[in-house]
Amino acid sequence: MIKYRHNYIVATSPESFAQIRCGVHNGVRDVCFVRLLGRSEKLDRQVLLMDQELNRRMQAGELYYRRIASLPGLTAQEEIAYYTDCYEQWAGAPGTRKEIHTKGTDRTQAELLGTACASVLQCYQRGKAAVTESMRRNFAVKLLYWFDTVCGGNTQWSGEGCRKIVAENVCREQEYLFYYFLTLTGCDVLLLQSAGDPLNEQLKGLSKEVRIGQFGTQKLPQPNCPKAAGAKGQEKLVVKIPERNRKKREKSFEELAALASSIVLILVHDAKGEVIGTGSGIMVGSGGYILTNDHVVRGGASYSVRIENDDQVYHTDELIKYNPLLDLALLRIERRLAPIPIYGGEKKPVRGQAVAAIGSPLGLFNSISDGIISGFRTIDGVDMIQFTAPISQGSSGGAVLNMYGEVIGISTAGFDRGQNINLAVGYESIRLFIKGFR
Repeated sequence: MIKYRHNYIVATSPESFAQIRCGVHNGVRDVCFVRLLGRSEKLDRQVLLMDQELNRRMQAGELYYRRIASLPGLTAQEEIAYYTDCYEQWAGAPGTRKEIHTKGTDRTQAELLGTACASVLQCYQRGKAAVTESMRRNFAVKLLYWFDTVCGGNTQWSGEGCRKIVAENVCREQEYLFYYFLTLTGCDVLLLQSAGDPLNEQLKGLSKEVRIGQFGTQKLPQPNCPKAAGAKGQEKLVVKIPERNRKKREKSFEELAALASSIVLILVHDAKGEVIGTGSGIMVGSGGYILTNDHVVRGGASYSVRIENDDQVYHTDELIKYNPLLDLALLRIERRLAPIPIYGGEKKPVRGQAVAAIGSPLGLFNSISDGIISGFRTIDGVDMIQFTAPISQGSSGGAVLNMYGEVIGISTAGFDRGQNINLAVGYESIRLFIKGFR
């Protein structure tokens, strides 16, 4: 088995990343894993030149290259089942040199993939109070799916082949660990962190940090990676990316539960820093914008935000706007977010329609419950959705989702004297309230 040594040669710009040619010597392969922080005046031009050079070399069959703006979500039930089976066969196999077989691997590559997966799962568990087998499995399933999506089947897969991957503004722990995972299969990886670097401090040590300027909001040039030509006469490779604009389909409750990563827990502090209340919130803008209830944040001097699968606590006193009548408020934290979609209103919700509620009742982070829409009410001039999915204190500010995974309401009230009588501010009020912040 080839061993990997990280950052013996360090890339300090996109152009130098393109020129680095790491080889294998005495069973050790040098790989690059660098985070470029901030923006320089030349960054956009350097990125385009890097694309041009690496695309040219890929067309010539010298290497494999991808620049990734974002990783695809894993939502198709058949894909979830397939990669879960891949993981369970690997996890249940005897011995230590276990193989993982996926669509994108052959028999000579499976052991390398298994070794990389074991190493990354150890990193994932390190420093966490409790990681259940379900959490391990779900993370590993995403790793394998992302791997096949990004690298599966390409002609430069072997330990000695050259593969270069560039990703933009990675802010989630699991996605960052995926790119580390790629380096353990022989990829050189460059992370362009132009907008921020909100990663776990402990995990940052896996990569080399190079600051090139101040963080900014300007987007990087769009990726332009053509189809790869076959290396040395081999067949052309087309890496299949799931279509983003497919016809909508209803999701399973397991798939809906995966959206909990876009629902946050909010702790409300008084002027002395003491916690005086808790609630939930919904990521609605990539620039750090979180929607919650006005009654959740009312009376707070500052707020702490916890995000699933992120050990960092985000402190803020930025209450951007609030509306007591609608019972809506908008906070902002210093972190890039993955907003959950708000229903566009193509068809009015109806009584009896299935829904799911995600929130943090009694401080139990991101609990999910199911129910139906039981009615529509107008209270103090505000249109409300009445639903039966159970919620408790602390669920306020959480998401009420339709079966397509879209927010149709934000939990705002429940009646203790009535079983499963709960109210949510509807999507129409939400869309108007957050206009300009998405």
